[in-house]
Amino acid sequence: MPLNRRRFMLLSGLALGAAGTSAIACTKSSSFATTQATAPSAHTPTANTSSPAPLSPELASTASHTGTPIGPANLFAPPRGDIRLAVISDLNSAYGSTDYRREVIEGIALLPEWQPDIVICGGDMVAGQSLSLSESEVAAMWAAFDEKILSPIRSAGLPFAMTIGNHDASNYQQNGEFIYVIDREETAKYWEGHQSDTDLTFVEAGGFPFYYSFKQNDIFYLTWDASSANIPAEQVAWADRALASPQAQSAKLRIVMGHLPMYAVSQRRDRPGEYLNQADELRQLLERHNVHTYISGHHHAYFPGKVGNLNTLNCGALGSGPKSLLATITPAFQTLTILDVFLDTASTVYTTYNMNTMAVVDQQSLPRQIVGPNGRELRQDISLSDLTPAEKTQPYVPSET
Repeated sequence: MPLNRRRFMLLSGLALGAAGTSAIACTKSSSFATTQATAPSAHTPTANTSSPAPLSPELASTASHTGTPIGPANLFAPPRGDIRLAVISDLNSAYGSTDYRREVIEGIALLPEWQPDIVICGGDMVAGQSLSLSESEVAAMWAAFDEKILSPIRSAGLPFAMTIGNHDASNYQQNGEFIYVIDREETAKYWEGHQSDTDLTFVEAGGFPFYYSFKQNDIFYLTWDASSANIPAEQVAWADRALASPQAQSAKLRIVMGHLPMYAVSQRRDRPGEYLNQADELRQLLERHNVHTYISGHHHAYFPGKVGNLNTLNCGALGSGPKSLLATITPAFQTLTILDVFLDTASTVYTTYNMNTMAVVDQQSLPRQIVGPNGRELRQDISLSDLTPAEKTQPYVPSET
């Protein structure tokens, strides 16, 4: 977003959300500083930080607007960071559907009122991954996505970045050949004609839309093809090089996006194939390059986690099929997350809305940790030292299949 436009939007937002004005308090927890904004009815956004970095001169000129509550009327308005991301994921409905749920349509319509600098999608924009779908049917889904999702975002002047999901164009292979060939071809065809509509400042776009990198507002983003449990070895090597590049390392923050999460967090998604293989190795690669956050979808359940030194934003589904977190009995619900970045402290604050009720999700209502089949993921405000002896030895309990 051009700087002068952002200034105008920030100034125009001063009148919004007066009832939602919040104080921000900081407390230390291990190597993470936790920042929470007090929302109405005790709904609590979640936050995390890592090592500080100085503001660039360009961003310092707008820093006085940081902290202004901005959001849709009658909703909690989170204090704005230096950079704001609107994060959505898993928008699709039934196989072949060209329709989207009410929560999706309403969420897209509300996006401009949060005044984000960029919209991020964690994948599954259409409802493919069915061998019974024809080329014309897959093309019709992308045409519906263009009309109902991308066009409103584009008309609002918002940059859009996405990672490819398994229902968009699964990279699952058999005998070295893609199974969902039509999905891959139609996805490539659609995005070839709409790459410029993303309004992204690409660093590397040779693999777009399946893998690419870009830099916006002093944040370096990398997206890889995590549309199945296997990220191709050549892409892992590419990511290693790209994250080590001067463009990446000179950024104030590094964010990686992929559809499948590294660690299982939701019920009926804790089977092999539903999370990334070699998760520990991939996480260590990102940690080596000081990646702040890994954004993923696929599990249809919101959980702001951390494993080692890596923060994870497990996006809930905005579309069909929300799921409950592992070892919980909490009803599932659709979500949309506003992620505010504070560059001077390299911190991020999540404000996640239950799109069924429009209330902010209370982080204290989420499990303190999730123990899955391939690892333990802590809630971002919890450290290992905070766990009780029983929590430290908590076993993985498989969900019902």
